Amino acid sequence: MKKRIAYLIAFFAMVLGCFLIQKPLFMLYNDAVEKGVSPADFGRVILHGFTLDATTAGYLTVIPWLVVLISIWFRQFPLRKILTGYYVLISFLVMLIFIVDMALYPFWGFKLDASIFLYMDSPKNALASVSTGFIILRIFIMLLLSALMMAGLYKLTPQRLAGTSRRVTGSAGMILLGGLLFVVIRGGVTESTANIGQVYFCNNEFLNHSAVNPAFSLLASAGKTENYASEFDFFDEEKRKELFEGLYPTEGENAVELLNTRRPNILIILVEGYGGVFIESLGGVPGVSPNWERLSKEGVFFTNCYANSFRTDRGTICTFSGYQGFPTLSVMKIPAKSRTLPSIAGKLVKEGYVTDFLYGGDINFTNMKSYLLGSGYQKLTADVDFSLKERQNPWGVNDDITFEYLYNEIKKRPLSQRWHTAFLTLSSHEPFEVPYHRLEEKIPNAFAFTDECLGKFIDKLKQLPQWKDLLVICLPDHGFHYPINEPNNTPRIHHIPMLWLGGAIKQPAVVDKLMNQTDMAATLLGQLGINHREFNFSRNVLGKEYTYPFAYYTYNNGFAFRDSTGVTQVDNNSGKTLVDEPAPSLRRMELGKAILQSSYDDLGERQ
Repeated sequence: MKKRIAYLIAFFAMVLGCFLIQKPLFMLYNDAVEKGVSPADFGRVILHGFTLDATTAGYLTVIPWLVVLISIWFRQFPLRKILTGYYVLISFLVMLIFIVDMALYPFWGFKLDASIFLYMDSPKNALASVSTGFIILRIFIMLLLSALMMAGLYKLTPQRLAGTSRRVTGSAGMILLGGLLFVVIRGGVTESTANIGQVYFCNNEFLNHSAVNPAFSLLASAGKTENYASEFDFFDEEKRKELFEGLYPTEGENAVELLNTRRPNILIILVEGYGGVFIESLGGVPGVSPNWERLSKEGVFFTNCYANSFRTDRGTICTFSGYQGFPTLSVMKIPAKSRTLPSIAGKLVKEGYVTDFLYGGDINFTNMKSYLLGSGYQKLTADVDFSLKERQNPWGVNDDITFEYLYNEIKKRPLSQRWHTAFLTLSSHEPFEVPYHRLEEKIPNAFAFTDECLGKFIDKLKQLPQWKDLLVICLPDHGFHYPINEPNNTPRIHHIPMLWLGGAIKQPAVVDKLMNQTDMAATLLGQLGINHREFNFSRNVLGKEYTYPFAYYTYNNGFAFRDSTGVTQVDNNSGKTLVDEPAPSLRRMELGKAILQSSYDDLGERQ
């Protein structure tokens, strides 16, 4: 029995050791030194992450424990031979998860979770942000680490286990050891079971993330319920309804009329990642967006808008359906739900508009095609409609080509035809490879390229007769985390510009009301005199009923609420408040929770 127990302890210890070593490697890879992380912080991350590492190691020890239990009833048991295949499997998976988590964190800003599966149905697009060399190097490292872990487990495993005459007592003892293993897996004997939040220990998001075991994060998120209405039940129904009441008015007259006509042609340009961090007048990096700055003085500039979410699939839904972004799921990936959403295109089709959607990338990515067709877009143009020579960006076709394509399409359209086009750009996306070299730094230069394309496009449109009755709306799908050494998911990152241009605009104006990206839908429909009652998370910010301006957004399992009193940001994993400025506010906290709960209730009820 001693040999069996010694083997199980050695196995558990080695797997646990692998997880502990991963933490400083993850931190160093992700610029911990440049972020000012001290040696003591490395120790705190390892210490606080220990319990979740032990839980995950416990899960992986279950199979060896079961095999050892069975071995008691055999005279000679070939333990090493039987477990070799298991070692190969877990060594590969543990190191694959570690390398993917470590490599994706600079791009995503959160730990690996089940959201990665949302993007794996299109591997080409999922890998478009990185080079072939980047991928090959990490595959090599993953295989090397897997081999080392496999070799270590193989070496510590006895080749054979001899039988014992005390089979019943031996089995009982091994079952008791299994009970101890269960306690380790559960995370203790208290009511609370092992969860990601238990390792969060400070207000530094990077340190908290570093403490999380990536394998546990992935498996825990993959096992979440699809009973959406049961998630985030912060309040009883009466309290939720009381807090939520009146936050999203869906009716009311316009207080301001922006347009010369109630039926303009409408072009919505969803600009990839173009957050306020690159708009100088919004406090962003100087010199990146001179065309946006110039055009903002010619149209209606919404200066206090916040993106609802953090990725394109989510931001697309927020924009065109005026629907909330969610911290733990992508509605676009759930066709049974996305098809029930209202949409700008769907409303305009009923008014006699012809609709189409342009994207230079793979329109099947993250189920986008299903959503667009279901929401009322009658024609879709994507990367496959362009030549191979034109697909020079890893994501597809660069913005200069798609803007030119769109210009030529608009130029051909009859003046008597009412149309709506939506266009999603892509050049301002990792890996930021563009045919433009005005700025030295790669990231701002890619955004400057899109700005250059936008400016030239608008200037050419002005020369067409179609300009007279045209409304152009430019806004990002989400914000952008820049500089990358700043905390992720702060209000600054979600602050985005929105600009309305075109001959249909009465006169230039600045709208500084606090608002969300989702509010564009109701605001546009309100200006057109079209009922928008079914857009129950979208507000007409130019309507008389918009009396309580606020912004709400979600990020990976967190949310924030901002109003005139300040901003409150909450991490759902730990339940901790990360930002509460300029002073703590229970009211902001409760309103944010009420919106989050109401969002999931609404999604759960959609059929």
